[in-house]
Amino acid sequence: MTILIENEADKELDFDYEKLCERLTEATLEAEKCPFEAELNILITNDEDIRLTNKEFRDMDRATDVLSFPMVDYEVPSDFSYVNKNPEAYLNQETGELILGDIMISADKVYSQAKEYGHGRKREFAFLIVHSLLHLLGYDHVGEDEAKIMEEKQENILNSLGITRNEAENE
Repeated sequence: MTILIENEADKELDFDYEKLCERLTEATLEAEKCPFEAELNILITNDEDIRLTNKEFRDMDRATDVLSFPMVDYEVPSDFSYVNKNPEAYLNQETGELILGDIMISADKVYSQAKEYGHGRKREFAFLIVHSLLHLLGYDHVGEDEAKIMEEKQENILNSLGITRNEAENE
């Protein structure tokens, strides 16, 4: 598995976010029965930079917590048979890894949302990474049924790693 992480944020994340990203990615791919090793890019940034990207790509002029840029167009979430039919389009030809896509996360939102929801920054960061990974695997939360499926998957993955809402705010 290859995870390239670039941290351009002004705020410091006071936990080992690189190791956490690896654990979260492994757990998510295992939960979704991904048959491939994967490649992923993560950019940790601030509200202003994510706002500009959100405006450019989604025509929404506001900061958001996380943006996902998937590389696979799933017809059905986590249906990897689609990848098998066209491996040259979705697999890194040098490594054979599935190119999942890119995640952009706002450290400012990690801080503010952790406080707002009454849990730690590590838990908030982990939630946003898993949420985004599920988007990269074709899940969405536009409809109520889709949202319920995605929320359940997120909670199951986080709980399997012992990352719960009960985590203290300053952890």
